[in-house]
Amino acid sequence: MDLNLLGKRALVCGSSQGIGKACAQQLAALGASVVLFSRNREKLEAVRETLDTSAGQTHAVLVADFAEPAQVKAAVEQQLATAGPCEILVNNTGGPLPGPAHTADPQAFIDAFNLHLISNQTLVQALLPGMQSAGYGRVINIISTSVKQPLNGLGVSNTVRGAVASWAKTLANELGQFNITVNNVLPGATATVRLDAIIDNKANKQGKSRKEVEETEKASIPMGRFGEAAEIANAVAFLASPAASYINGVNLPVDGGRTGCL
Repeated sequence: MDLNLLGKRALVCGSSQGIGKACAQQLAALGASVVLFSRNREKLEAVRETLDTSAGQTHAVLVADFAEPAQVKAAVEQQLATAGPCEILVNNTGGPLPGPAHTADPQAFIDAFNLHLISNQTLVQALLPGMQSAGYGRVINIISTSVKQPLNGLGVSNTVRGAVASWAKTLANELGQFNITVNNVLPGATATVRLDAIIDNKANKQGKSRKEVEETEKASIPMGRFGEAAEIANAVAFLASPAASYINGVNLPVDGGRTGCL
């Protein structure tokens, strides 16, 4: 199985912590040069120190606020002009605040749309010429199992994640002819800062302890535990590799079996 990413460059969004960080580390371990991208330079520099360089890779840091798509566009265009194209794009951004859809301020939907779909679109348009020229492209969107089964208490997130999934499937249909695949990885409950916030929110609303909420959440997962960021990253790295050349336009849950539909 060909998992070799030597000579490839990957742009990994939200890579200062959690799933994004784990993805950057796994892609580098397979030989890719990685561009770390988030709004916190200090954290990104710390992550860069952990990346594999044994194959002569060079890793870079890129800083922008994904709530400002114009800022994202300017940063990535400068990076491409100075360092060359990226064949792999991992779209990964922190989710909107929890809460029901019917009480959410309309601006929350607009903000989330910019943070996720518009920034994703901006990055694809910037990287697409390089992918086409290379005859190799991988766009991998880290979304949520909510695109298959909406999650209670995540109204804004459910809405926007669904939009991103439909956008990605449309791109997959359009870009497959260029040997560019577009796939979505759908993490379930994964031990990250995001999950901590969701658990704390549920504990406060339900008047329960954090441990009680954690146990209830784990009971809904056939494997009886939360996922690890590295387990999500393994799926991302496979989809980024030559071995996944004929996998295009799929939603891949990595959730321990929690999602209740096919």
